[in-house]
Amino acid sequence: MRKIIIADDEHKILMSLEYSFKKNGYDVYIARDGKEVLDFLKTMTPDVILLDIMMPNLDGYSTLEIIKEQEKLKDTKVIFLSAKNNPKDIEKGLEMGADAYVTKPYSIKKLMQQIEEMFGTD
Repeated sequence: MRKIIIADDEHKILMSLEYSFKKNGYDVYIARDGKEVLDFLKTMTPDVILLDIMMPNLDGYSTLEIIKEQEKLKDTKVIFLSAKNNPKDIEKGLEMGADAYVTKPYSIKKLMQQIEEMFGTD
């Protein structure tokens, strides 16, 4: 079973994503900011991290920088899921090493397909 960390500070987004990913067979871990993501990473290696950019305590960009420094996470896919839809923000996220950048609002179905494609499965 694939493990996914979903990091967002919006409760409704967390709930809908958690439901959808569990329904599709994922082990789901919920984080409300970057610090909670890093706490999970001390004890586990997820397959995917969905990362909002604008979060309290530690934003998505800073969280990604820390993730990229860890050798054990080199195969973990990181996807930004953000309301920041300016081309410069998207470019920055991808240049920092995110595997994808999805803007809000988004389609959960398309997001799921994109993640499955990253792993070469349907």
